[in-house]
Amino acid sequence: MKIEWLTPREVAQQLRVHPGTLANWRYQGIGPEFTKLSPAPNSPVRYRRDHVDTYMRQRMGGASA
Repeated sequence: MKIEWLTPREVAQQLRVHPGTLANWRYQGIGPEFTKLSPAPNSPVRYRRDHVDTYMRQRMGGASA
């Protein structure tokens, strides 16, 4: 299975939120699981599509997508 990585902008569009909202969620430790590409504080962030899909299903009360 090939992993598809999404940028914060792509995830924000999918969730219909502002990219800044995703940044706030990351800071608060909520929202979809994400990965930093390096340990640097300003490292780019990516989201796995399957993690975003799981997050959306959970937010919909477990309904299948």
